[in-house]
Amino acid sequence: MTASVKPIVTRKDQEHTGTGQSGGAKRISGVSPQHTPATKIWFGKVSNEPGYRSLPHHHGEAETGGYVLKGKGRIYWGENYEEFIDMAEGDFVFVPPMMPHVEVNMSTTEELVWMTCRTPDNIVVNLEDVPDEILVGYVAPAR
Repeated sequence: MTASVKPIVTRKDQEHTGTGQSGGAKRISGVSPQHTPATKIWFGKVSNEPGYRSLPHHHGEAETGGYVLKGKGRIYWGENYEEFIDMAEGDFVFVPPMMPHVEVNMSTTEELVWMTCRTPDNIVVNLEDVPDEILVGYVAPAR
C-alpha cells in the first residue's frame, strides 16, 4: 500500500451491490476490491428474507467466516445436503473452501442477517438447485 491509501468508510445504503448472488441470499459488500483499496479481503452483509434460502453453491478457494447479527439460520452440506448446523444471533461460523452448501433462514417471520468475510474475493459458484423437500426441517415460504 502506498502513502496515499487511507481509511475508507462505506456509508449505509452506499454498499457495493454488484457482488455474487445465490438465490434468496442477498449479498452486499462494505469492504472489497470492487470499491475500496482492499486487495486481500471481502467483507459484507448477507440477508435472507423470512423462510428463504440460497441456491446450492460454494465459494471457490475462498475461506469464509460469518457472524449472525439477527435471526436463526442453518447451513446444509454433505451428500444430498443431509448434514446441517444451526446458527443464531451472536454465533460465528466457518465454511471451508470448495464446500457445496445451502444457507437457509429457518424463520418464516423474521429476517436473517449476517456479516461475512472472505479471502480474497466474494466468489460465488452457483450449483444445480435441489428440491426444498430434501432439506430436513426447512419450510419454504408460500410463493
